[in-house]
Amino acid sequence: MKKRILVVHGPNINMIGERETGIYGKESFESVNKQIQCWADDLGLECTIFQSNHEGEIIDRLHCARSEFEGVIINAGAYTHYSYAIRDAIATIKIPTVEVHFSNIYSREEFRNKSVIAPVCAGHIAGFGKYSYMLALCGIKPMI
Repeated sequence: MKKRILVVHGPNINMIGERETGIYGKESFESVNKQIQCWADDLGLECTIFQSNHEGEIIDRLHCARSEFEGVIINAGAYTHYSYAIRDAIATIKIPTVEVHFSNIYSREEFRNKSVIAPVCAGHIAGFGKYSYMLALCGIKPMI
């Protein structure tokens, strides 16, 4: 049986390919998700992808993840920098979670230089565009 991974996209991630293409690229959200699915399948993982622009929905999905998945990959978007509620949800579920970002958050605006969720995640990958997700899949597989 394949190990199950939940990929969580936070606010505005659904707009990649349209917003700030110099930072996030021109590839569509749907295309990136297909590639994440294919990469997961090649690794022998079952991948479910979830996106929400709402903090509470992300928290609810993380809570459900503890009984449905062996690991989580999360791009919390702007919530990365201030959502202690998402941080606490990740800490509560006690399954390996890897934080990812398309851009290098440490080379951008000062407010983006801090992640409040990183301390409760098993790993952090940023700056490799869509490949941050593929690297996270490779990294989380041995943990689950």
